[in-house]
Amino acid sequence: MEIFLLALFTVAIAEIGDKTQFVTLTLSARFRRPWPVFWGVLAASVANHGLAAVAGVWVSRLLPDTVIAWIVGLGFLAMAAWTLRADHEGEHPPAVSVRGAFFTTFVLFFLMEMGDKTQVATAALAANFETVVWVVAGSTLGMVVANAPAIWIGHRYATRIPARLMQRLSAGIFAFIGVWVLAVAFWNHAGA
Repeated sequence: MEIFLLALFTVAIAEIGDKTQFVTLTLSARFRRPWPVFWGVLAASVANHGLAAVAGVWVSRLLPDTVIAWIVGLGFLAMAAWTLRADHEGEHPPAVSVRGAFFTTFVLFFLMEMGDKTQVATAALAANFETVVWVVAGSTLGMVVANAPAIWIGHRYATRIPARLMQRLSAGIFAFIGVWVLAVAFWNHAGA
């Protein structure tokens, strides 16, 4: 139980203010479907942290941190472009299926967590305690505890924000995070 609680608190604290919280808020507001976003976050956390706990150090050796950072950064820029590509008329967001909201959240959240501090913390805890189940259970719950408020806030206030403004805000957040991730990767690579 101590390992579970340590993983929960470590990951929940590490996740506060992280880019994935902002993206979760944006996805919830954009899709206006909080439950598929919630389940997407949960499923992606289980998959990502399960991978981290099982693979641990091996995953980080498979691809250099710089390559992972470039993939994530370019992915965010692609999401920004994708968000802006649709021209919405009026104030109604496009209809998005439950599966579409879930799948988009799952893929984006999973990729964003690759190489993130919460994934590294999960891998380190699993390697240190030599247990997968308790570490993944705790780290996954930590992700849910940290991201659930963002989901519900995004959903609650989405109806008060014009769809076109939400679209532009979403694209701006995605673009900012993408440029930021790429800049950090560049500076880390240039400094190495």
